[in-house]
Amino acid sequence: MNIEQEKRLNGIMEAASAAMSAGQMKKLVQEKLMSVVFFLSAAASILALALICFFLLANGLPAIGKIGAAAFLLGKEWSPSDVPPSFGILPMIAGSLYVTAGAIFIGVPTGILTAVFLARVCPQKLYRAVKPAVDLLAGVPSVVYGFFGMTAIVPLAGNSILSACILLGIMILPTVIVISESAIRAVPPQYYEGALALGAGHYRAVFAVELPAAKSGILAAAVLSVGRAVGETMAVIMVAGNQARMPVSLLKGARTLTANIVIEMGYAAELHREALIATGVALFVFILLINMSFSALTKRSF
Repeated sequence: MNIEQEKRLNGIMEAASAAMSAGQMKKLVQEKLMSVVFFLSAAASILALALICFFLLANGLPAIGKIGAAAFLLGKEWSPSDVPPSFGILPMIAGSLYVTAGAIFIGVPTGILTAVFLARVCPQKLYRAVKPAVDLLAGVPSVVYGFFGMTAIVPLAGNSILSACILLGIMILPTVIVISESAIRAVPPQYYEGALALGAGHYRAVFAVELPAAKSGILAAAVLSVGRAVGETMAVIMVAGNQARMPVSLLKGARTLTANIVIEMGYAAELHREALIATGVALFVFILLINMSFSALTKRSF
């Protein structure tokens, strides 16, 4: 190799090295940029949560202080127009508990069994028809569910806790079905095949092996469905009766925390408005306690 060729080869190698360095630098810049984007996204989510907490606490805690924590949380009378007014939210807390528990009792087992059917039993042709229908249920507006409840459920059960439980049980079905089905399909096929090899039948392998293996995803579906049931407002207002009194029967009306806020916020003022915001604080703490309970249950299960 002569000197001219050697210089040419060195030039080519330097150009290649420079190109590689430029490519690496560009890749590094892109990675740094995406890291900043992801950090800002996470920070925005945390900031939004912090602002919500600050707004609720700053506007709700003074009202609890004026009313009294015991009178507010344990009081059985909600009468803003009385002199003096009463702002006890225990009936609404009880109503939320009744409605949520009933919805979970109806919706979660039904959703899990439907997910098992779709994942392990349903023929492919039928699956192509049923799966879009389940997905469509998640997109139906709450007010449409409310109209359905008024025309199909209320004539049978009245404006009552039972009507709200049935309607909310139907509304949480898409959440439970979709997440539970994904969890079941994520179980390695070796679990099912091993159960069959040990002599288990199809359904025994599914319910005794695959479902326990998918319990993390199923618990997540239950948690999300609880959040949907607790936070639902419009459909509950249309079927629950909205009576601000202690629930005495599943066939009697009740008012939930969310319904209480929506019904009265439009005309509330001064302490009445502050009491409704304080009701939002109680609802926030209520959901937080439910999520923490499920998280503790999940940790103990594993």
